[in-house]
Formats: sequence, C-alpha cells, structure tokens
Amino acid sequence: MSAAPIAPPVSAPENTATSLISRLRDLVNPLTAGIVAVIVVCACVAVWLVSGHLPVGIVLGILIAAVAGVALLGMFAFTGETDILSGEGFRAADIVGALGEPAAVAAFDGHVLAVNPAWSDAGGGTKRLPQGEHAPALFVALREARAQGTGRALVRLGGFDYEMMVSRLGEDLVLVRAASQGVLGNGLMLKHENPPAVQDDVFLPESLEATPETKPDLPEAVMDAFAEAAPFGAALVMGDDLFAARIKDFNTVFAALTEQVPDKLTGMAFGDLVTENSRAALIEKMATHKSGPFDIVLNVKSERALQIYVSHVSGGYSLYLFDVSEQKKLEQTLVQSQKMQAIGQVAGGMAHDFNNLLTGFKFRNDQLLLNHPLGDPSYEDLNGIRQIIARAEDLVRNLLAFARKQTVKRVTLNVGEMVSEAEVLLRRLVREDVKLETEYGRSLPNVHVDKGQMEMVMMNLVVNARDAMRAQGGGKVNIRAASLSQDEAKDYGWPEAPAQGAALIEVSDTGPGIPPEILAQVFEPFFTTKPLGEGTGLGLSTVHGIIAQAGGHIQIVSPPGKGATFRIFLPVWIEAEKPEAEAKPEVAAKPVPKDLSGVGRILFVEDEQIVRGIAAHLLRQRGYEVLEAEDGEEALAIIEAEEGRFDLLISDVIMPGMDGPSMLKLARPILGDVPVMFISGYAESEFSDLLEAEQNISFLPKPLDIKTLAERVKEQLAA
Repeated sequence: MSAAPIAPPVSAPENTATSLISRLRDLVNPLTAGIVAVIVVCACVAVWLVSGHLPVGIVLGILIAAVAGVALLGMFAFTGETDILSGEGFRAADIVGALGEPAAVAAFDGHVLAVNPAWSDAGGGTKRLPQGEHAPALFVALREARAQGTGRALVRLGGFDYEMMVSRLGEDLVLVRAASQGVLGNGLMLKHENPPAVQDDVFLPESLEATPETKPDLPEAVMDAFAEAAPFGAALVMGDDLFAARIKDFNTVFAALTEQVPDKLTGMAFGDLVTENSRAALIEKMATHKSGPFDIVLNVKSERALQIYVSHVSGGYSLYLFDVSEQKKLEQTLVQSQKMQAIGQVAGGMAHDFNNLLTGFKFRNDQLLLNHPLGDPSYEDLNGIRQIIARAEDLVRNLLAFARKQTVKRVTLNVGEMVSEAEVLLRRLVREDVKLETEYGRSLPNVHVDKGQMEMVMMNLVVNARDAMRAQGGGKVNIRAASLSQDEAKDYGWPEAPAQGAALIEVSDTGPGIPPEILAQVFEPFFTTKPLGEGTGLGLSTVHGIIAQAGGHIQIVSPPGKGATFRIFLPVWIEAEKPEAEAKPEVAAKPVPKDLSGVGRILFVEDEQIVRGIAAHLLRQRGYEVLEAEDGEEALAIIEAEEGRFDLLISDVIMPGMDGPSMLKLARPILGDVPVMFISGYAESEFSDLLEAEQNISFLPKPLDIKTLAERVKEQLAA
C-alpha cells in the first residue's frame, strides 16, 4: 500500500502543553463560567453561615479551587474522539488527508471519526461505515483487524465494489482504505499515479508495529455478545483443520440453518455438516487467504443458498453463516430474463432474414406454378415445394411470436366464449385415453387478444399435456377460466397485475410433471425433452412470446409427480367510452380484382436483392413500370431525380443505413400524396410510432406471395 508519509509527531512535552492549552481554551464559555459562579456563591454562603464572617482570602481560595476543579474535570474526565486519537499520537484528519484513495478513521463499532474528500466522493458516509448486506464482510474484517492488525473485505461504496483494507490504530480505532477490487496490496493506487511509497505499519504506533517478535496473537476463542444475538449463524469450532474441528459454541440461528438439534451439534465435526463437493470447493477458495464470502452447501433437507465467512481464532475458527436464498433467487431471475431477452432478439433477427428468403422462394415457386398448372408433370413437385414453404412460414411465425414481433390482429373476446370455441378444435387433438374437461362460468371478463394466437397457445399446451401422459397410458387435461381481481392475481402468481384485474386461463394435466432441474428452461426456443424428430422445441417458447406480446404473464406450477399446471394471466379489457358519432353510410366492400395486371409507376425499395429483383420482375410482367433501390439513401436520390413522379412507393422497413420511415419523412414533400406500402417481417407495431403523422400508409407482412402483392398494388393504385 502506498500513501504520502505522515510527519512524525512532535515531542511529548510540547504535544501535551499544546493539548492542555487547547482544552483550557475550549472550557472558556458561558456554561463553565456559570458553573464556577454557582460553586463560588454556594461555598461563600456556607462559610458565612458557619463562621459569621467572610474574609476576602477565603473567597479568593474558593474561586481558585472551583476554577481548577472544573478545568480538571473537563480535561480529564470527558474525552472525545479527538482525545482518543491524541492519546495514541494521531490526528484523524492528518491520517486520512495523507491518503489519495477513499479513507476513513472509525471506531470498532462502525462510528466514523474522520474521512477524506475521496471517501465522500465515492459515496461513503460521514457518520457510519457501510451497513446493510455488506455489514457481515466488514464485521469480519474489523474483527480480524482488532486481533491481527489488518483485515480485508469486499464492500459496496456508493455504486461500486471496493476492496476495503482495515488497519488497526491503537486499541480503539481503525483506518479503513478503499480501492477497486484487487488493487490494495499490489502497490497500486486508485486514480493516482506514482505516489510515494510507505509501509502499512507506518499507521501503527511504535508499541504496535508488526515485527516477528511483537506480532499480535490471534483473538481468544470465545463467542462474543454480538455473535450470540446476531441475525445470522455464528459458531466457534476448535481444531487446526477446519473440517475436522469440533463445534464448541454456536448461536440459535446457526443451529436452525444447519437443521441440527442443539444437544447433538456441540462436539460435532464441522465437516460432517458440509457436502463432499462443497468441502472441496471451500478448501480451494480458502487457499486465497480471504475470509469470504464463500458459497457452501450443507447436508440439510431444505434448499437454502448459504454463504460462509471463516475467521481464524486462537486454537480454531469463528464461522459466520448467512442465508442468501432471496438474493440468489433475484440473481437467477435477472439472469434468466436477460437470457430470454437476448434469445428473443436473435430469434427475431433470424426470422426477419428468413422471411426475405422465403419471399424469394414463394415468388419463384408461384411463377413456376403459373407456367406449370394442374395436369403438368411438374405440378406435383412444385406443389410439394409450396407445402414445404408453408411449414417454413409456420416456423418463422413461431420465432416471431417468441420474439414478440409477430403481426397481430387483436379483437375483443370473452374468455369463456374463447375457451368454448377452442374446445371443439382441441377435442380432435387428444386421443381416446386422454379426457379433456373445461370449466368456466358465465360472468367472465373480456380480453383484447389475437384469436388465432390464443387458439395456438391452448393447442400447444394441450398437445404437450397429451404427450406427457402417453407413457402412463393416458390421463386428464383440464382447462379452467376464471376472473381475478388485482390482489387475487398477485396472490396467484402475477406480481405486476393491472388495477382492473386479470382473466385466468389454467391448463393442467395429471401427467408426471416437469422436473425441477429443467423448469427454468422450458420456455427457451429449441429446448425439448421429446425424442428426436417429434418436436421442434418452439411450442412453449411461442406460447411465452404470445402471452408477453399480449401484455400478460404465464406461470408454471409443477409439484414432482403431480402433473403440470400452466397459468395464463391476461389483463381485463375495458372498453373506453367514445362519444356517439353520426352514422356513416355503409360502403360496399371492394371486390377482389381478378385481373392482376395494371398500369402505374412504382418505386420498389428493398435491401434484399432476391426479394427486390423477383418482385420487380413479376410486377413488370403485369404491366407496371418499376424502379428499384437497395436502401433509403438510393431511394431518396431517385425520388429527387424523378421529381416525385411515382404512383406508388413500396418499401421495406428495416434496411442498412436509412430505414423506410426515415426515408419517407424526407421524401414526402417531393412525393406529395402518393400512397406508400411498407413490407416487413416484423410486426406493424414495431414501427407504427414512427409513422404517426403520415397519411395514406398501408402495411403488408412478409413472407409475400405474388398474388397477394399484385392484389394490394392494384387496390392502392385504384384508390
């Protein structure tokens, strides 16, 4: 550790004289003057009553004695924080001020006496050392510093983790220095360059300097009052080897965490409480000469996540055991959500690129089918290719649903009616050995969802339940629908339930259930427990994506051997009251054009050459004049060069460089009221906010087929 050297203390007489003068100066105040006056008056009255007269000499003697008594009482009977440091030959401000890293002088109870600016800038408190979840590590470091002179702990200060080096200052105080993890002890400083070197023991008084002859002994092996009443497990084990050491003393929390009867715990070897694998890992971690925290697994029935701190004492070890189950659960939840988000982004990107390829396949195949109609020898092969493309489209839809980027058409549906209508389809999917039951009332709420997607959700869950019960020869699948208030939904498993309440759709089975070790993986894409060739692993990931995109929540409850229950929560849909509008005359539906040829000037903007080239070629065959652009910048240049003389603009949304909506905003003053058709593999909601002020806009999802594209082009030009 490097720091600026501290100037040697002045000689003892001079230091003492200065201290006495300083204390006398502090005593001169109205309070002390009043105390002296009261004492003198009382003493004079007492003398006058006893002797009948009051000589001047006696009055002066009483006055001098009173002043001297108050001064001695103030200087020696009442000592403060500065007095403790002065008694050891230190000044707190000088010590921390000489250090560049965050530093503080504190008492062993955590009370801070002095800090330097770096400590305050780092977010350290000026009254107490860091507390809360970091208190255990700091407590162990303070205990080590009191016993051995130094201690270390990893503690969060402000928003960053620091390695704290705790050095003892005399008998009652410690110096706490903070640096980034692993910096202290390696000759480096935090945010400083080339500091002058100084040894750690410069902070210790001469009587406590660490030398081979005067090195402090280990602390006495006793359980202090703090450990006895601590809210974490504490124990004292005696022996040179940690795992062979016998338990001598412990508190009630330690007995509860180890799930041992107190009478049997005394004298038990600590190693008997630890699993074999955890013992080997703990030995490896203790070789780093740190006190903790170390993860540990005990031979207990409950599945708690525990961490342990180990501190050397005379003849054994002090152990501190902490239950960190809630912290680990939160960490796992965060990691799982981040992983699912990352997988969703990858899946969405893959689906977008695959959509472009499928569009090219469909265009080519449709063109070949036109040239080889029914009866042609090649028709069957081409029709087979079309069926394969349709299966690939389903795969892309599943990926987009998982990534929450699928195009949806939401309508208001009653939950009971939705389950009732789906029941007809679902009964065709189950075998005779599987019984399907539904349970729903009449007063169920409405939800705003895509009907086709919700049917897909229930179909996936029922098929999975059917397959899970195959090995046991059948069983029962139950679909239940219910209405929940906000509090009921929270109790049931949706912490973020909306104020208006939630609709519950519960799909349960009597199968073997889902093993706990794979429960967290079931919603991951391509994860499946089915034999090779029987499942894609996209069923439950699709379900997860659909429910999330609908603003809902899905939860799994699966006790071992007692089946699995999937709970789907959907927010209740409340129709906003709209003012009554004047009745509009009914407009006859536009007939679907049979003649797909037409006349018009079209600008087709698409970064994927396969899609752009084939689509433009097929549109030209139908009589349109088509100009092509591979990105937004090229399209903008063509529009400016042609002075906006186009009848229709067809553009992809996501392109390298300038995207479609940005290009349109720059081109709209030139194009005027020309209709615009956006095509994309992503859902329209992904970019609709970019087109709020735009008019005459339509959307066509990928993958495209030539018939649909030609129909939409003719509709737009006719409008």
